[in-house]
Amino acid sequence: QVQLMESGGGLVQPGGSLRLSCAASGRIFKIYDMGWYRQGPGNERALVASISSGISTNYADSVKDRFTISRDNDKNMVFLQMNSLKPEDTAVYYCNAQIIRYGHGISQNYWGQGTQVTVSS
Repeated sequence: QVQLMESGGGLVQPGGSLRLSCAASGRIFKIYDMGWYRQGPGNERALVASISSGISTNYADSVKDRFTISRDNDKNMVFLQMNSLKPEDTAVYYCNAQIIRYGHGISQNYWGQGTQVTVSS
């Protein structure tokens, strides 16, 4: 099976930084796009940033110039460096990946369990 495991969330003051990590494990043949989504109180889950296997990136307008997504293809990991954090960044952050498992011909969409990020003074 395939699992995504996030880490790095927590409580930070406005203006602070956090770095989220997500590791994919299991019988992985190939990983295509990886990304981070978030869901704040009363909101739907929304894309924060994504990165292709070719390292092209995409960001939500609200996080451009503050957040940076990166990945380590050798370790099947994706990261989200979050700087200049604001209270409105408070949410549960979810890792997402498009993965082909060994023995399967098509990619499937996988989610992590989520990690809480709280920005508050």
